[in-house]
Amino acid sequence: MGQQEKVATSLAGAVSEGISASLAPVDAELERRYPGDPGTRQPVHTVYIPGEQFDADSIRTWGDKALAMLDEHAPDAASFAAVLGLGDDLAEAVHSRVRAKLEREPVEDLRIDFEDGYKGADEDQDAARAARLVAEAYKNGTAAPYMGIRMKCMEEPVRDRGIRTLDIFLSGLMEAGGLPDGLVLTLPKVTYPEQVTAMVRLLGAFEKAHGLEAGRLGFEIQIETSQSILAADGTAAVARMIDAAEGRATGLHYGTFDYSACLGVSAAYQASDHPAADYAKAVMQVAAAGTGVRVSDGSTNVLPVGTTAKVHDAWRLHYGLTRRALARAYYQGWDMHPGHIPTRYAAVFAFYREGFESAAARLAAYAGHHEGGDVADEPATAKALAGYLLRGLDCGALDTGEVTRITGLTLARLQGFAGPRRGDLTAQER
Repeated sequence: MGQQEKVATSLAGAVSEGISASLAPVDAELERRYPGDPGTRQPVHTVYIPGEQFDADSIRTWGDKALAMLDEHAPDAASFAAVLGLGDDLAEAVHSRVRAKLEREPVEDLRIDFEDGYKGADEDQDAARAARLVAEAYKNGTAAPYMGIRMKCMEEPVRDRGIRTLDIFLSGLMEAGGLPDGLVLTLPKVTYPEQVTAMVRLLGAFEKAHGLEAGRLGFEIQIETSQSILAADGTAAVARMIDAAEGRATGLHYGTFDYSACLGVSAAYQASDHPAADYAKAVMQVAAAGTGVRVSDGSTNVLPVGTTAKVHDAWRLHYGLTRRALARAYYQGWDMHPGHIPTRYAAVFAFYREGFESAAARLAAYAGHHEGGDVADEPATAKALAGYLLRGLDCGALDTGEVTRITGLTLARLQGFAGPRRGDLTAQER
């Protein structure tokens, strides 16, 4: 090789060193506040079951009821596809995967509800029973990948009750052998960041009492009031809530009906696609971006019950709302009835299977570029493509074999493009 030509510069090295020194606090702040997505599996939905109704068979019962509804109202791939408007190329694949999912893993995330949905007479006993049943489910393999409770909120009238219920539930899990990896806690009706700080203090006290690692317990923040989006001083309160959680916040869950009512939206127009809902979720999404906190959409209160025609109407509505949410990067939502989960999975599976081959081929081209090819996609695009495929694998919409075949990538390399640290197995690996 010939001698390289010397290039001219005008600034002394001390200039760069001085700039780096001045930005060191900013570098540290960026790393602290925006660590990126945790890389673990995100469930596609959360199912809520009142605390007094939850029992050892609840998950299987939901799956069986959902399968029965399919048998009654859409017994084959063609009829199910006709209801939802699926093309012939997707009909069989979606229908067969939905049935398999309902048989194998009907619920991905279950929250035992001790807040709005709870109507029990003895909350202490119901909380203790919930802990025992959750512990047993994880031991015998019947648990959902994620399970936990929604306690009462931190507002004064119910604060002590919520704290006690959480204490009973967590203490019961500890007595039964410890906290399961899939444990999720939900704090509802958060209005002020100070309420998040109180939850952090509560969980820290529990960890200390049991000798647990600090930060072991995380929680979701439910966004159900206007004040949680826009504070009295005009700031985005939800961003301050994430900061107040001190790294414990795992998700922001939009509460469709409480939030809509808070704004005075008439009952007939309270829905997850209302402009007020879109605004709230857009603020949540921007506040959470890069922080590792996931955003979840809400639910629909239109239940698939009654005649076949009414069930089909409710299914089409739920399917459409779920597809709309997925297109807006809200990869999780709430399901309130067993009849919702067939269309939840149908929408999710169709979303990933429709774009699968294109995304896989594009990622393969990007990988080829790094090995001498001529594709010029950005690294951020490759990360998004890999994340899309991994989400499809997580829920069972895609198979590892077909993704590997088209991308030419091992699962480990696919995860490498998506980013570090994927702590959970995909549905196909389980």
